[in-house]
Amino acid sequence: MAYVQGCDRSQLLFTSLDMMVAPDSPARVIDRFVDGLDLDGLGFEVAGKALEGRPAYDPKALLKLLLWGYCGNARSSRKLMRACSVNLEAMWLVEGVEPDYHTISNFRRDNAACVKAVFREFNARVLAVLGTGFVSVDGTKVRASNSKDRNFTASKLDDRIARLNGRAEECLRQMELADAGEEPPAGSLTRDELESKLAEARERVELYEGYRKAMEDGGLSQLSLTDADAKLMKSRNGFQVAYNVQAAVDSETHMLVNYAATDRPTDHGLLAPTAAPLKAGGGVVEAVADKGYIQDEDMVACLEAGVLPSVIPPDGVDAYEIDVGYAEAPGADPASTEPADLAACIHAGVVPDAYAGALEIGGPHDKKVFVADAAPGAPESPYGTEEEMRARAAEGYFVRDPERNAVWCPAGERLRQKSVKRNGDVRYANKTACARCGLRDRCGPQKCGWKEVDFGKDVLEKPIRGFGAKAAPGSRAARGHYETRRVVTLRLAPDKEKCAQRMCLSEHPFGTIKRAMGADHFLLRGLEKVDAEFGLLAIGYNLARAIGILGFDGLMGAVA
Repeated sequence: MAYVQGCDRSQLLFTSLDMMVAPDSPARVIDRFVDGLDLDGLGFEVAGKALEGRPAYDPKALLKLLLWGYCGNARSSRKLMRACSVNLEAMWLVEGVEPDYHTISNFRRDNAACVKAVFREFNARVLAVLGTGFVSVDGTKVRASNSKDRNFTASKLDDRIARLNGRAEECLRQMELADAGEEPPAGSLTRDELESKLAEARERVELYEGYRKAMEDGGLSQLSLTDADAKLMKSRNGFQVAYNVQAAVDSETHMLVNYAATDRPTDHGLLAPTAAPLKAGGGVVEAVADKGYIQDEDMVACLEAGVLPSVIPPDGVDAYEIDVGYAEAPGADPASTEPADLAACIHAGVVPDAYAGALEIGGPHDKKVFVADAAPGAPESPYGTEEEMRARAAEGYFVRDPERNAVWCPAGERLRQKSVKRNGDVRYANKTACARCGLRDRCGPQKCGWKEVDFGKDVLEKPIRGFGAKAAPGSRAARGHYETRRVVTLRLAPDKEKCAQRMCLSEHPFGTIKRAMGADHFLLRGLEKVDAEFGLLAIGYNLARAIGILGFDGLMGAVA
């Protein structure tokens, strides 16, 4: 049977790069958009004309190449370098030049701080045509360029050092048996092998002790060796070294209108920083978020900045009631949407016009609040050595070592800092030690399978009732006092209809970026460069979304 016949490969074709690129290719949108940018005004490092030597590459060509690559799942600098010689769209964008991967990588690194300005410029042009609604804020964990084996917590280091010390002791014991002339068991290691393993164990112990000392001196809760800014976080796929990327999605277009890469393992306190930059000069921003954003201080910060938060409340709760300090503000204008006027009205007990119907303010009235006493610094432990602290803990106490920021438990294990609570108390835990501890049933209730104990800044020990220990000094009554303060009560009712749309808004961009665009991990390292990498992905996502809404011709007119 006959087959479709191709052309003769040796036939000479009279054509151009422009003829080889489809008329409705997204590369043409990128080309027109970047040509209309003032890169110097956006902060890019724009190289001047070279008086001698080889000229520099055009920064607009390199930016076009990066945007094209992040739209088409070609994020690495080596893939982009190859695309400049084999891909027609890439060749068309850079006009036939072939920069090497060092040039591409260095341009991306040196201009990481400018990507957000490009992202905002693209949105400003497109959303001016489409219009906007309210925003949905959510976070997602994206794996960093750092494996779990090269991420250490203090508890992990303690456990590895203990295991290596045990291994070294076993090597010494076998060497002593050999020196005494006893017959070694069958399959035992030779003396040379034992000495090699002993030296290796001691070398690794010295390395891990150096890591632990660096963490104690720097007050670090984690240490990542490849990407210092990345943190071990809990995600749907278990624990992984990652970044928590915050994104605000527009309800009308499903486009990303703001983003921020953070090293925070949870979303608490991140609603205001993510939504506040979106506030327009003449109005307020409505933002919805899930229960992970419940934090009174964050919601108050939103209201003061011009953001009306609708955070999904806990089950059985219809509205949030938050007390804030009262302050008279006779000159505050309720009709204004400036942050200073909004904050003044809220603290004066006046509902700003922009929040009418969603916010109620009661008071002012007096309320007793607990105030922690100021402490000059961390108290000195009455126990001078680790042995003394461990002996005291064995009597039925959790004993804190303020110098090393650790807690000793009755089993002689060291609990390390896990988190800092809202009231300033530090939570300590050691999941690994609790898993093999024979005293875990005597340490009190364990909500999560291992013991967690909270210490205030001036508390040095806590008794364990199961051991019959007496109350330790430094009780809560001794650490603060109650004061009567004048407050107003904010009653904030979330918009249930908008909250119901949250999942359909926030999950869509994250799924597209991670699955369709293949960006389930970051290639770059460092918080600033990771933020820029997600910005390039966000521009690529918004470009595809805008083409789907406006069509090719409509988007070409919008970005011009």
